[in-house]
Amino acid sequence: MTKKVAYPRKKKSNLIPGLVVLFLFLFVSFSYYAYQIVYTPNVDTKGKETYVYIPTGATYEQAMAAVEATKSIIDPLSFHFMAKLMDYDKLVKPGRYKVENGWSNRQLIGVLRLGEQTPLNLTFNNIRLRSQLAERLASELEPGVAEIDSLLNDQAYLETLGFDTTTVVAMFIPNTYEVYWTTTATGLMERMKAEYDKFWTAERKAKADKLGLSQKEVSTLASIVQAEQARHADERPRVAGVYLNRLKRGMLLQADPTVVFSVGDFSIRRVLNVHLQHDSPYNTYKYKGLPPGPINVPTISAIDAVLNPEQHNYLYFCAKDDFSGYHAFATTESEHLANARRFHKAMNERNIMK
Repeated sequence: MTKKVAYPRKKKSNLIPGLVVLFLFLFVSFSYYAYQIVYTPNVDTKGKETYVYIPTGATYEQAMAAVEATKSIIDPLSFHFMAKLMDYDKLVKPGRYKVENGWSNRQLIGVLRLGEQTPLNLTFNNIRLRSQLAERLASELEPGVAEIDSLLNDQAYLETLGFDTTTVVAMFIPNTYEVYWTTTATGLMERMKAEYDKFWTAERKAKADKLGLSQKEVSTLASIVQAEQARHADERPRVAGVYLNRLKRGMLLQADPTVVFSVGDFSIRRVLNVHLQHDSPYNTYKYKGLPPGPINVPTISAIDAVLNPEQHNYLYFCAKDDFSGYHAFATTESEHLANARRFHKAMNERNIMK
């Protein structure tokens, strides 16, 4: 009888279950990390309005540096990883982008790669000179001061817009305009011309025609009214009426602000005889009519004051001696001189000599 040989039984390997467990662990870990990279909030603006500025022509490295400069990215490593994953290095677009608190990497990079800029509200006021206007605009937009200033002084270019270097500030109607930070200098000029044309409605044009003034002349007179009455808008129609009365009678405007503008010293508080002798077409004590162009960027209130002047017989005015910012008006020179003496006496008492 043949004996059966007993062979040792093979032990079941623990390797496969171990590998399965390891794989599951790695899969879950990677999935969790991937989820963290994509969806977990990675932006902390610390309660501040935060914007990323990416210049035109910026490289991927420069764009990433601009984002990190906001100091709002919690985990820069995951942000860089996600940026590469979303091909942002091939899709960099210039602009000004608002960064929202609590955004994930995916949300922030999605906005940047699509170029979904946040528009800004452009405003400008209290501007006297073209150079000041260029500085103000450049402080809000990507184009530099030199680029904007160059256009404001380019006679040939300005003529294509219907202006020249003496009148171009009239094209800028002080208001709030929604623009993109990347707006070019020429794009801005064209936008302002479009807004100027929109401002000058048929009704405003008709009122200017009735006064016998062009649109630019209205702006020039409005700039003088603005300079004379910067504090109290309610008095501007009366001031405008005085200057219109003098223009109709062929009188010198004798507007102190034009003298200050011609001298170029805006610290002057008291116009003296030496200032009145300054030879300039802007000196309305020497030359009749309106000066060549505006002496500032007049407000809408000042422009409308000229278009809707108060009807009266006043030919003179001077600041009140109570320094309230209002004026004393007169129909005769003798009455005006009496008002002026009171004001000069008050200035002397306050030791205001220049």
